[in-house]
Amino acid sequence: MTCSLIPTSLACRTSNMNSGCDPFAQTQRSKLQHRRARINQQINKEMRMRAGAENLFRATTNNKVKETVALELSFVNSNLQLLKEELEELNSSMEVYQTDSEAVNVPMIPLGLKETKEVDFTVSVQDFICEHYGEDSSDYDQEIKELMELRQAMRTPSRNQAGLELLMEYYNQLYYLDQRFFPPHRNLGVHFHWYDSLTGVPSCQRALAFEKGSVLFNIGALYTQIGARQDRSATAGIDRAIDAFQRAAGAFNYLKENFSNAPSLDMSGPSLCMLVRLMVAQVQECVFERVTLTTQDTHFTSQLRLAQEAARVSDVYSLVQQTMSQPLVKDYVPFSWASMVQVKSEHFRALSHYYAAVALCDHTQSDEEDEEGNNEADKAFLQFYVSAPSGPSLSQVLRDPEERRKLGKAHLRRAVIRHEEAMRVHSLCKILRKMDILQDVLSIMHKRSLDKYSELDQEDDFDETAEAPEIQSQTHQKPDITPPNFSTVQVTDIFQRLGPLSVFCARARWGPVRLICLQRKEGGLGLTLRGDSPVLVAGVVPGGCAAAGLREGDYIVAVDGQDCKWAKHGEVVHMLKSCSDRGVELSVVTLHSHDTQVWVWNTNFMPSKDISVLLSHGSDKENTRQRLLGGAKGQSSASLLNWNRKKKREGGGVTKRLGSTFSLSFGSIRDTEAMY
Repeated sequence: MTCSLIPTSLACRTSNMNSGCDPFAQTQRSKLQHRRARINQQINKEMRMRAGAENLFRATTNNKVKETVALELSFVNSNLQLLKEELEELNSSMEVYQTDSEAVNVPMIPLGLKETKEVDFTVSVQDFICEHYGEDSSDYDQEIKELMELRQAMRTPSRNQAGLELLMEYYNQLYYLDQRFFPPHRNLGVHFHWYDSLTGVPSCQRALAFEKGSVLFNIGALYTQIGARQDRSATAGIDRAIDAFQRAAGAFNYLKENFSNAPSLDMSGPSLCMLVRLMVAQVQECVFERVTLTTQDTHFTSQLRLAQEAARVSDVYSLVQQTMSQPLVKDYVPFSWASMVQVKSEHFRALSHYYAAVALCDHTQSDEEDEEGNNEADKAFLQFYVSAPSGPSLSQVLRDPEERRKLGKAHLRRAVIRHEEAMRVHSLCKILRKMDILQDVLSIMHKRSLDKYSELDQEDDFDETAEAPEIQSQTHQKPDITPPNFSTVQVTDIFQRLGPLSVFCARARWGPVRLICLQRKEGGLGLTLRGDSPVLVAGVVPGGCAAAGLREGDYIVAVDGQDCKWAKHGEVVHMLKSCSDRGVELSVVTLHSHDTQVWVWNTNFMPSKDISVLLSHGSDKENTRQRLLGGAKGQSSASLLNWNRKKKREGGGVTKRLGSTFSLSFGSIRDTEAMY
């Protein structure tokens, strides 16, 4: 094939393809996953031994055998308990992903990546090229090698933007892989092995949807690691962390909405719901940190705002804690995660009461303040509590220094109690006790509240400390769930030399290549052509030169042995007109059918039917994206979403224009036709 017949954007693939970290390098992250997988295999082995011993214990009537089996069972159960504790400690490792900054911030909760075994596409793809496309598979050795190198690289993405782009590139290539090599009612025969991100439990499927969902999960997990490593001592770092956690939430939410019946627990609906809420809570925490950094004044309303922002963080972490307590999640989530979430809920509730006390005790009404400022303070304070406290009205409290002191003292008392509860929960978790930075934050904040309480505590104060009312949570920036934007990384089909996807895909069925020899006559070749890439025989003149072998609807794939699947209309015409007196040899194929509906099967789950016109509400839904990627009229928009694709009832989806490389004008038909 000559380069002149291939669009430049498709002919010249980038030479500096993204590469991942060395998959054989024993980094901290890879060591963690290898140890997880090893421990999980030992757990499975011990559980099989226990099942066999229990069966023997129930079946035998020999007392001596029963005693021996009972002793063996005690050893097995002891080993299982030790292995489970070791696995939980590994799954809870958070320090690997934290920032190197010396700033004292509460650590975030990142996710480890799902690990996968190597996959060899060579034999399966070669066989399919020979069988389905009728071409010499050895001509595509370079493309197969490039695909395998890309997958190998994405197993160990670097923890930065380049790593995200690498995962996105492979994720987008899976669309083309599905279109090229996964026909209806069968699969390529390639097994995809992935490990659960928390338990290390392996899952294996031949469905490409499992591969795609796992890569999407890793995109979200990588965003959590990028967010956790940001230096949040400055607003720029906080903004980057907010963006990363919002995108992580978007990736997990996209996975939850578009996939169902996942084979691994980390991609199940309840787990993904918990992860989305956890990411949203961490965004809210970052918002509070930014408000704290940007609030330089100690004005009354500013301190009230800080108190309400802290209360908001506490509320969202309480919601995460409830989600982690659900039956399908509580036995799966690491104990250190649940403990960290509870610590943060108590910690930020304590901060909320502390800032309320600061607002009441450190800011007094001044004669120099204008009436507008007083009205603003009154309005903010009247909306500050969930319900007004008993006793004097809030307006009276605001203007009475002694009442303000008493209410401030009540808030500080609750702050100290909450701080102590956070420290108690922290002390119960062995993993968290090893995190010095968390211990420092909790101790510093607790001491600050105690010192403030001591300042307000008067020797002659014999009145019983009032109960501080609940603070109304409020935020000035609600977190967004940012869905993945697949168009940010434009890719070119690795196997584009097979021809345009409108015709040369796994879902199309056509006859074998036919060689037609045409000899030009006075009336020309006697055929009508239209369209580009590939050019279509729109009509054949009866009794003409072309009538001997050409049929209406044939696609011209080569002229005199020169591949022209990607050739434009004018280029093919030029080649035909340039033929010598000996005539011209055309290679043509006849398209018999092109499936418009696809049933996707897999070994574990029922089929899922994806109808190409079904668009869910929102621009980034999977089927909308695949229509954009699919291009031509009549081309199947076969879904990669396996595991019982969730049916969307919403209608009228809004399509989103992607990059030029995605908007493939395959099989475009001209309104005008020309006779040759």
